[in-house]
Amino acid sequence: MARRSRHRLLLLLLRYLVVALGYHKAYGSSAPKGHQVVTAIEYQGDFKYRAEMIDFSIRIKNVTRNDAGKYRCEISAPSKKGQNLEEDTVTLEVLVAPAVPLCNVPSSALSGTVVELRCHDKEGNPAPEYTWFKDGVNLLENPRRGPQGSNSSYTMNTKSGTLQFNTVSKLDSGEYFCEAHNSVGRRRCHAKRMQVDNLNIRGIIAAVVGVAFVISVCGLGVCYAQRKGYFSKETSFQRSNSASKATTMSENDFKHTKSFII
Repeated sequence: MARRSRHRLLLLLLRYLVVALGYHKAYGSSAPKGHQVVTAIEYQGDFKYRAEMIDFSIRIKNVTRNDAGKYRCEISAPSKKGQNLEEDTVTLEVLVAPAVPLCNVPSSALSGTVVELRCHDKEGNPAPEYTWFKDGVNLLENPRRGPQGSNSSYTMNTKSGTLQFNTVSKLDSGEYFCEAHNSVGRRRCHAKRMQVDNLNIRGIIAAVVGVAFVISVCGLGVCYAQRKGYFSKETSFQRSNSASKATTMSENDFKHTKSFII
C-alpha cells in the first residue's frame, strides 16, 4: 500500500510539473514568471551526445553494456506545507546477444581415452547456454534419449559449454561446432574435425619385441667379446710396446756386461 501511495504521489507531482511548465523542455530554459524553474544538467563523459532529456524522460542512444545500472529520478514541487521531494529508482538491464563463441576441439584422439570439447562466450547477457553439433546434427543433452541410447558415451553441460566423451571411439570422428544462445540471439563457431584412431596394439607389441631383441643381441655380443679378451685392460698395442722395451733392455744389459769384462 505504501508503495502504491508513493507512486500516486509521484504521478501527481509529475502532472503538476507538466501544467506548471507548460511542457517546457528542461534545457537550461526557465519557465514563465510564477512557475517553477527547471534547469537541465549537461551530460558528461560517455553520455555526452548520446543522452537527451525529453519532457521528464531520459533517452539514451546506442545503449551499451556499460549503461546498465540503477538510475534515480528526483522530483520537487512547492506546496502549502513547503517543498515536496519525491524520488524513484529505475534499474536498466542491457541485453546483449552472444558473440562468436570460442570452441576448442582436438584434431585427433585415441580410442578409449577421455576427450573434452570446450565452448565459451564472454559477451552474452543474460549468460548464454550452449549446444553442440556433430556433422550438422544437434547432440542431445541426455544421449540416452537419442536413437543410439546406451551406445553414446558423452556428457554435455549446457551451462559451461563442455562436451566430454568418457570413452571416445572411432564412431565419434566427425565435424563438431558449438552454438551459444540466449533470449537476444545465437551465434556459432566454425566447425572443426576430430579424428579418432584405434590404438595399434599389434604395432606396440612388435616394437617392444624388436627393442628387446636388439638389447639381447647387444648383450650377447658384449659377453662374447669379454670371453675372447677384446675388452682386457692391456691392448695388443700395449703388449707389443712392452715386448719391444724388454728386448731393448736385455741388449743394453748384455753390452754393458761385455764392456765390463774387457
